[in-house]
Amino acid sequence: MFIGYFTERPYQDPKSGYFGATGKPIMDLNVSNEIYDSELGATLYNRYLDEKIYAEEMGFDGLMLNEHHSTPFCMGGAMNVEASILARITKRAKIVLLGNIIPIWDDPLWLVEQLSMIDMISRGRLVSGWVRGTGRESVAHNVEPHYNWERFKEAHELIVKAWTTPGPFRWEGKHYQFRHVNPWVKPYQKPHPPIWLPGVVSRDSLMWAAEQRIPYIMLATEMEPTKQAFQLYHDTAAELGYESGPQNIGYLWKVHVDETEELAEATARKYVQGPSNPFLAGNEGTVNPALLNLPGLTSRRRVLPTQSVATAARGGNAGPGGALGRPYEQQIADYTIISGTPDSVIPKIRHVLETIRPGSIFFWDGDGAMTHDDAMRSLRLMGQEVLPAVREIAKDLDLPGPFEVDPATSQPYVANPPVPVPAADD
Repeated sequence: MFIGYFTERPYQDPKSGYFGATGKPIMDLNVSNEIYDSELGATLYNRYLDEKIYAEEMGFDGLMLNEHHSTPFCMGGAMNVEASILARITKRAKIVLLGNIIPIWDDPLWLVEQLSMIDMISRGRLVSGWVRGTGRESVAHNVEPHYNWERFKEAHELIVKAWTTPGPFRWEGKHYQFRHVNPWVKPYQKPHPPIWLPGVVSRDSLMWAAEQRIPYIMLATEMEPTKQAFQLYHDTAAELGYESGPQNIGYLWKVHVDETEELAEATARKYVQGPSNPFLAGNEGTVNPALLNLPGLTSRRRVLPTQSVATAARGGNAGPGGALGRPYEQQIADYTIISGTPDSVIPKIRHVLETIRPGSIFFWDGDGAMTHDDAMRSLRLMGQEVLPAVREIAKDLDLPGPFEVDPATSQPYVANPPVPVPAADD
């Protein structure tokens, strides 16, 4: 099993009245950056990097980064910058990007070069994920949403070809045209870094991932519809003539571990506090209806069974009376939030693994209004007690990760031959 760590890196500023533990609800793309405090932002960026370093020390296999734009709930507006820093200051963990929003890139070759450099500096630790992005990103970067899926697929093809085909060559596509494709920096990993795809709603995206034999990572959705979505991946793989397995699917969800049950509950409630995050159900008033269903962004007839719960997790209507979001208590009941001491958390994690059988998992922690101390306590206990237990559970349930069984071949995974790192005095 592959186990990763994730946080949205929220902008926390209790003095603002918006971003503290009892902050005011804010609508997406509706707060001016006039209130941004650069000194505070600098402190937070370094805090989140420190937590990633500690997550590696505690034994996590991967450090996950994501990217959102023009919003305070995620400070990762240039995720590749953070990945570049982690490439140099970490030593072992994979750097998992879930992911670059390729439909908003007008020059995918620039992305080719950036990711190749990250892979080189990290000596082959990059996992390069793509996402299609939300309405927020289409609006913030002035990209026509009805071309989102076309641009996504064409950019993917161009990037992979630029990584794997000697140049120079021309590219004459519908959305991208280049007379000279010959990026000098090439990835460390051959033929290219692993490509994964995260998502929540689009049936087309999931089936495309199965066609490409790319692992699909479901993001914080309820278990039963997530299980149905993964079955669609497996059914699509069978139709294409191969057998997919746990190595082809992954799951991100909210898990916090603490020293006592009382402290765990008090801290886990902070998931639904702090910067209003449409991805953290319970943060009411965050969704801008104008962004929820931009024309052409996702076919309303081609949605996964996770659509309704994904919408609820973004502050959409859910439950009796159309209540916004899903209350903390409901998320605890349906395992989309797991909190407690190691002794109480480990059986709950086992239940999730038994139900949806992923080969990759990501614990989403240190978010909302959680402090640095909250995050570090949880990371310490995860490293000491939770991660070793989860690895034993994965062995017991036969849940191989994508670096044990190759998702593309279903054969044992073979990494690039290691290259010795020169000593400092060489």
